[in-house]
Amino acid sequence: MTQITNCTFGQEFTACLIHTLEGYQNCRTYSMMLLVTLSILFYPHFLALFLFYLNFLFYPIYKKLYNLPEDVSRKEWDRPKHLLASAMTMLGKVLHGYELCGIENLPKGPGLIIYYHGALPIDYAFFYYKVYLTTGRFCSSVVDKFLYNLPSAKLFQRICGGVCKTKQECVEMLKKGHLVSIAPGGAREQNYGDNTYKLIWKNRKGFAQVAIDAKAPIIPMFTQNIRDGYRSYGNIWPMRWLYERIRFVFFPTYGFIPVKLRTHIGEPIPYDPSITAEELVEKTKMAIEALRDKHQKIPGSIARALWERFEKHHKDK
Repeated sequence: MTQITNCTFGQEFTACLIHTLEGYQNCRTYSMMLLVTLSILFYPHFLALFLFYLNFLFYPIYKKLYNLPEDVSRKEWDRPKHLLASAMTMLGKVLHGYELCGIENLPKGPGLIIYYHGALPIDYAFFYYKVYLTTGRFCSSVVDKFLYNLPSAKLFQRICGGVCKTKQECVEMLKKGHLVSIAPGGAREQNYGDNTYKLIWKNRKGFAQVAIDAKAPIIPMFTQNIRDGYRSYGNIWPMRWLYERIRFVFFPTYGFIPVKLRTHIGEPIPYDPSITAEELVEKTKMAIEALRDKHQKIPGSIARALWERFEKHHKDK
């Protein structure tokens, strides 16, 4: 009788163990499937965040290795700034044959750069470093708070002119003679935009008031093919519903398609004391749309944008 009981207990224990292991394997399989699915849906964001975080980590590591001073205005900091800018510029050349056109339109003094926000604003990063290599100036940026709260971001901000978190900070930076950049469409334009390249600014006019208060010119900017290199699935009703309720930043996107990217800087819109913020918003919209209509074929085409990488090569011949 004891042997039968022991045998029954052993069988039950073995069956339970097998069932547990099978459940663990199933759970592991489902977890892997979920991870793969998320990686496919969000891989451009993951890669972009990794790239941005490498930028933030570069200066603390370099500072530690070469025992650089705390004062980031010292000459010793020029080399790491140039190294990082050169590396990012080379990456832009390799990934997208990146070009910056119209840099002569940037004023030597203050200027408020207003640009179209793509599904992934990697074009802005390439613009940012190209301007530094060409002019020696960094551009203060208005970005999502998620980015400037990342670890090691504070040192990056100190070295590269920082970010502007409020309208008053933007005005102060402009009054000091700096360049400041804003994408009025923000995350809404990032998520809802498509290959028609329509501006999605809603009723935002804060940037115009900033330019008026600082008595600074506005410089319009548009990147050709940015929606063909990176596309978002945010412009479907479930994503719109989600964004409008929780302001979620990242939506399923595909990208890192090696299309040709050219950033076009338009002629400055000078400060006019008689203009209202609403009028300045419309004037800026028209300037960016003029750049878009001149340089972007609509609707955008991935195949055409890829071919444009070779067109310049043929023209140079």
